[in-house]
Amino acid sequence: MVLSERQIEELNKSIAEYLIDNGYKETYAIFKGEAKILGEIDKKFSGLLEKKWTSVIRLQKKVNDLESQLQETKKETHDVISNATFKGRKSSSVDWLPRIPARHVLKGHRASITCVRFHPLYNVFVSGSEDATIKIWDYESGDYERTLRGHTNHVQDLAFDPSGKLLASCSADMQIKLWDFVEFTCVKTLSGHDHNVSGVSFMPSGDHLLSASRDKTIKLWEVSTGYCVQTFEGHSDWVRVVKPNFDGSLIASCSNDNSVRVWSMANKECKFDFREHEHVVQCIVWGGQKIHMETNQALLDDKQMTSNGDSSNKLDGYKMSGCHLLASGSRDRTIRLWDTNTGVCLFNLIGHNNWVQELVFHPQGKFLLSASDDKTIRIWDLKNRRCQKTLEAHDHFVTTIDFHRNSPYVVTGSVDQIVKVWECR
Repeated sequence: MVLSERQIEELNKSIAEYLIDNGYKETYAIFKGEAKILGEIDKKFSGLLEKKWTSVIRLQKKVNDLESQLQETKKETHDVISNATFKGRKSSSVDWLPRIPARHVLKGHRASITCVRFHPLYNVFVSGSEDATIKIWDYESGDYERTLRGHTNHVQDLAFDPSGKLLASCSADMQIKLWDFVEFTCVKTLSGHDHNVSGVSFMPSGDHLLSASRDKTIKLWEVSTGYCVQTFEGHSDWVRVVKPNFDGSLIASCSNDNSVRVWSMANKECKFDFREHEHVVQCIVWGGQKIHMETNQALLDDKQMTSNGDSSNKLDGYKMSGCHLLASGSRDRTIRLWDTNTGVCLFNLIGHNNWVQELVFHPQGKFLLSASDDKTIRIWDLKNRRCQKTLEAHDHFVTTIDFHRNSPYVVTGSVDQIVKVWECR
């Protein structure tokens, strides 16, 4: 901002009065000479600098409060519009699925796409790549918006905090970065891992961040300070992903040691160590209440299940309690669903012809979507435990997928360096 000559003169006089009032006589004399202030200074400038300063602080607090209210209003408006859009469609939102062709085919990255994530409030999503950049796109128009640069190696994962004000990124450069998603600047860099950081997730409260690394550890970070407050050890190989459940009482991790671990946040100890997968476990995702309703119905329809996922033993009357459903995808080409209350493998989904890279639940709970190195997206009906639909999504490995929680859009990324936006109907 450029000040007028009069504003500069008043500011200088206010500074001079502040200096003399607080006993900085030598500094006052030097400043008065350099600022070319002649004669005595009117006493109306005494205390003016302090008043301006406190006014700015009060105004800044008011601005912050208004921004928070605006974000809440935007979210409420977005939800209303989304619900109206959903109801206006002929088919139920429960059955919405991505359809070909893709609505947008987005090019711009110069290497494989590693992750895509929708913003919780705005009509944008972010993509991370092995080209070490993060790009921001409008999913409705398909417009490219900007690029965030700061990492010096592959961007491995991205996560928004619940408010959408912070974006976390992690990289093969062993660093985690926190980005202000209003100013689009890096506000913190978290260092502490000794190898590639492959996964990040915010806790539901937003005040802590989880990270997974090739150094075989999981770390819990305090967002406000950037300090590591807890390190979880137990995996014997690269920890690929770590994610908290809906209330933050549990976290789950998956690893190159072929295991999925579930940890209690109350005592920071491992609650379950699932080892039914026969190869590296690439991905995990937690379910919500709607997903549990579908899964319980499937189990009521057919109670044939065992702890290893085979259909050879009956657990009559079994019903899963609480929001503790966890899905895992592996290089063994299978997807398993687990009840983390009991440690039971509920069932095993088989159909992919190559590694399963990422999973996401349909927001309405009826389906699970998977991205795979067989170049497809598969849509699994949880009630019937079968693949309902297969999309030939990319010309190369499909590495990542996300489903918007309110709007009918799915986004995918691939080794072919392309990001695709799919409309659901």
